[in-house]
Amino acid sequence: MSAQNATSAETLRVDKWLWHARFFKSRALAAKVVSDGKLRVNGTPISKPSRAIAPDVVLTFVQGREVRVVKVLGLGTRRGPAPEAQALYEDLDPPKPRTRDLSAPERTGPRPTKKARREMDQARHLAKPDGLE
Repeated sequence: MSAQNATSAETLRVDKWLWHARFFKSRALAAKVVSDGKLRVNGTPISKPSRAIAPDVVLTFVQGREVRVVKVLGLGTRRGPAPEAQALYEDLDPPKPRTRDLSAPERTGPRPTKKARREMDQARHLAKPDGLE
């Protein structure tokens, strides 16, 4: 019986681990992702939330609009604060470049006043070539 207790201490249900590591707000949401077949353990799709995982396992799953690839470093004993949860895994995704909205001009100071906007509009109007009004 002691061998079984040692095994259970070294593994944890995958839905519970996803919840402990704060990838999902509830254990039910984590279980749904697994049940829908949207989780892979070391590249193999699984569909049972009761699947036991251990450290050094790579999980691939969809979270929102992104595909997450994480390596399990620890199992944890509770759903603790974010720093404690982040110590349970290593993110294997490359950092995503920040994209900025090119449609909005960069602002270099405070918002212009109504008077300043009128002056800018007048300057733009004067800068237009003839025939484009």
